[in-house]
Amino acid sequence: MYSGGGVTKEISYEDLKALVGKSQNLFLVDVRTKDEVDKGRIPGSVHIPVDTVEAAFKMEPEDFKAKYGVTKPPLDAPELVFHCQVGRRGGVATSKANELGYVNARNYAGAYREWSEKEGK
Repeated sequence: MYSGGGVTKEISYEDLKALVGKSQNLFLVDVRTKDEVDKGRIPGSVHIPVDTVEAAFKMEPEDFKAKYGVTKPPLDAPELVFHCQVGRRGGVATSKANELGYVNARNYAGAYREWSEKEGK
């Protein structure tokens, strides 16, 4: 499954929709600003703004849990997904996570814009 060349792995709306609410392993990170998140979010997502992703995923697990209220995913987390509003920041965050050793990190390229359109919100 290695894509080589540092190409960001992506996940489709359909695949993400299948995981949301059904998978215990899904760790969905919303990297948008607080203002954007306040207008609507994907259920179960954790808000970690894009400019803090690297620092967050370098934290000790107990510090991560204290700050975000959830258990820090392991490096081999099978379903680690990042998203933003239109796709670019999610890609940046996914690349950062890959660099830190999160081998399965993926970007939901359709982002919140596509999610909200398909969910009719």
